[in-house]
Amino acid sequence: MDSSAMTEYPLSFWERDSFLHYDFIVVGGGIIGLSTAISLRTSAPNASILLLERGIFPSGASTKNAGFACFGSLTEILSDCQRIGEDATLDIIEKRWKGLEILRNRLGDKSINYQQHGGYELLFDEQKDAVDKIDYANAMLHRLFEKDVFSVRNSLIRQFGFNENNVHSLILNPFEGQIHSGMMMKSLIRYATELGIEILTGINVQEIIDEGNYCSLRSSHSSGDITFRAGKTAVCTNAFIPVLLPEYSIKPGRGQVLITTPIDSLKFKGVFHFDEGFYYFRNVNNRVLFGGGRNMDFAGEESGELSTSHLIQHRLEELLHSVILPGTPFQIEHRWAGIMGFSSSKLPIVQKSSPNIAVGFGCNGMGVALGSETGRETAELLVSS
Repeated sequence: MDSSAMTEYPLSFWERDSFLHYDFIVVGGGIIGLSTAISLRTSAPNASILLLERGIFPSGASTKNAGFACFGSLTEILSDCQRIGEDATLDIIEKRWKGLEILRNRLGDKSINYQQHGGYELLFDEQKDAVDKIDYANAMLHRLFEKDVFSVRNSLIRQFGFNENNVHSLILNPFEGQIHSGMMMKSLIRYATELGIEILTGINVQEIIDEGNYCSLRSSHSSGDITFRAGKTAVCTNAFIPVLLPEYSIKPGRGQVLITTPIDSLKFKGVFHFDEGFYYFRNVNNRVLFGGGRNMDFAGEESGELSTSHLIQHRLEELLHSVILPGTPFQIEHRWAGIMGFSSSKLPIVQKSSPNIAVGFGCNGMGVALGSETGRETAELLVSS
């Protein structure tokens, strides 16, 4: 970076004295960043903590996700077992479950509008063999849940109004639920503020330098450039982390979503998955929220752009008509996209970048479940060193 090109914000003595120096600075205002800051407060009750976010709202997926409080569908778990092994898959699921427990205990179910109507997976003919592997998956997950997780509920296919010619089986997971993502993030922000954590939005951190005894964070906003100083820094910008720390590899993945207008007498409640979790839908009161389709165009959806594409949006509407709401009139009210971050291992990456800088990122589309636990681990790593 050419520091000579920077236009410094004209600071007063009071601003320099009170607003620039902190014990900890967290970069990234999504669920991981806020959870890291909150966990830092738990470990360091008297420390000064600042959180910096470049957007007005979190820039990735924290306020743009589908609000699934889930830990993995049957076919996704079976696929992971084949790809990374049973132990690694179980480790991922345990982290997701712990993260959900932290989130619910920290904020309370009412403040995030947590509802537990169960999670379901729709199996089509090409996935019907997964039914024969339910006993294997339940035996593996028994170590965490001490009871069966998956069971077949085919009688609900007609009751929920799905297309019986397309859906071969319906698999229930009673442990899964749903939240209101906007309420969750507002509650996290409120909780962090009540703990004395300062939050500044519209601050784009451009460079972080570990100076040895402290970190310098060169940042910009609409009025000019400001350099903050922290004893230690946590970088929690998920898919955007290579912008600040190019040595870390993570792939952005755009998640596209739509939501319908209210539908009279909507027949189902709960969270639903199909195609190894690449498609997901749920009720939002009597609306249907439907997202996914990234596997239709992996290259095109490896993007940091918050726009939607005609290819995927058209496919989502097509599946609403043919599988989810056959014969039910509906209208699309809104469409949007969020940016997720995907690591090669499917596990979050929590490590030291330098003696005074830690990173926590890579929730792989499971930020609601993994964000709180990832934040706890990031804070623990920063405080313990």
